[in-house]
Amino acid sequence: MLLVAVLLTAAAVSGLLVALATAVYVRRRQRSYLLIVLAFTALFARAIVALLAASNTIPTAFHHVLEHGLDVVMACLVVAAVYYARTVERANTQ
Repeated sequence: MLLVAVLLTAAAVSGLLVALATAVYVRRRQRSYLLIVLAFTALFARAIVALLAASNTIPTAFHHVLEHGLDVVMACLVVAAVYYARTVERANTQ
């Protein structure tokens, strides 16, 4: 029961982060912000995958593969956002 409560909280908070990041992206319209939206979406998806595993909807082994895959996606998106903001967007403003 506690696990489900924690996972629901994680899903709600990460969903809120997706909504806030989307609002910022709509306002700024820069690719680095879009990459952050996608990273937060991967975080949200990770919470959903954990909830599905906790409810025995998906097998535990598949859950681990999905979660680790989403971790890689998140890390790559954050690195890409920082790189893009520091190199490409900075070069466009000079």
